[in-house]
Amino acid sequence: MSKTPLWTPTESRIRQSQLTSFANSIGFDDQDYPALHRWSVENRSEFWQAVWEFCEVRGVQNNPVVEQSDDFMQSRWFPQAQLNFAENLLRYRDDRTAVIEINESGRRETCSYRELFLKATQFAALLRDQGIQRGDRVVGWLPNVLETVVAMLGTTAIGAIWSSCSPDFGVEGALDRFGQIEPKLLVACKHYNYNGRTFSVEDNVRTVVQSIPSIQEVVWYDEQGQDDFSEVYSRANALQAFELLPFDHPLYIMYSSGTTGKPKCIVHGAGGTLLQHLKEHQLHVDLSREDTLFFFTTTGWMMWNWLVSALASGCTIVLYDGAPFYPNPDSMLEHIDREEISIFGVGAKYISSLEKSNVIPN
Repeated sequence: MSKTPLWTPTESRIRQSQLTSFANSIGFDDQDYPALHRWSVENRSEFWQAVWEFCEVRGVQNNPVVEQSDDFMQSRWFPQAQLNFAENLLRYRDDRTAVIEINESGRRETCSYRELFLKATQFAALLRDQGIQRGDRVVGWLPNVLETVVAMLGTTAIGAIWSSCSPDFGVEGALDRFGQIEPKLLVACKHYNYNGRTFSVEDNVRTVVQSIPSIQEVVWYDEQGQDDFSEVYSRANALQAFELLPFDHPLYIMYSSGTTGKPKCIVHGAGGTLLQHLKEHQLHVDLSREDTLFFFTTTGWMMWNWLVSALASGCTIVLYDGAPFYPNPDSMLEHIDREEISIFGVGAKYISSLEKSNVIPN
């Protein structure tokens, strides 16, 4: 096996990267990544304090950074800090494009940061009106569309907990997940499109609602606009303030794959998720406001959560809904030039499928 690197950054790119800026800000040389990495492991408290400051986390930090740092299971990070996850993702309120939504049939919509803030806070106000409170569970059975992002942001803005899966999971898949967490409100689609076909799931949704007694309300999404979101967006009121919450307040409930029995619930805290994603986006991916980020994912995979967190860095994110090889094997690759995507993320299976289809991108 060759040990020759596939790619090496230029000196100019190294100097201009955010990782270099971060390293310089804490006294490290541009080229000494091993020393920086070693320092981050040996000085965990100082490292995460520096990440908080470099990434300009919105919130009240307070000391200490960590309690009982030598005991992994007992460690508590930023125990006195308070923040709101949605507020950090909605920190920008300008006319730059926040979200580009495209699907396999060519439908394309855009939403600015200003519009996204308004839509998310309107949805948060709806949840408040429906009696949803801090700690309640709101679940989404939705495709990878703008309204899924809006619903998640509105949910986390008031301190409720978000969980989602994609509509192709079916009734049993949704019950295996949502049935464990007693959600109060379900956001669901009436149909979804895949590989040139339209699948109606309205009856599936009603079956799930009847099977989970805790669900008190359903908010419907329909890509044609004949849904509850149209009414939400027409409301005059919006959430006036974000709920300030502890650093480890529950943010997401995600799930194991379900290959060894029913899926297991995995709770992710707001502060840890935010800080880790900011670190990955800005220091590892070098994500900035000038970038357009794409990752091929559904709402049932954790990479959806990772993709949406990029809003905290002010870039444009691209949501794709549909089959990756419809109508052509290189359909998704065409979006790179069309949408000026600067960071393109996919799973290994997609790459191997490209290879089998004899698609050779430049």
